[in-house]
Amino acid sequence: MDGILLAGTLGAVGGITRGVVGLLKALSLKRRILWGYYCITVLVAMIIGIFTGIIFNFDPRLSLLAGYAGTDILEGIYKSFAVQKVYVSNVKAVSKGK
Repeated sequence: MDGILLAGTLGAVGGITRGVVGLLKALSLKRRILWGYYCITVLVAMIIGIFTGIIFNFDPRLSLLAGYAGTDILEGIYKSFAVQKVYVSNVKAVSKGK
């Protein structure tokens, strides 16, 4: 049980570190900070750290790295599938046959 707690803690530390980098970026670009999103990413990083610890025999370095990189990878996947705005112009297409 102590190994799972350590792996989860280190995964969360990796996620917090990743989140701080994102927070600094958001502050420098004067963007709105989504605290709920930040908390969810730290929770996911903790879960990733636990699973990585279980799979790799509770190596603390891997749990820390997995918390950081795993959250980053999942965020990239989420952003690639996020719905983006589509702009439609009012210009009518000219048919080739006429």
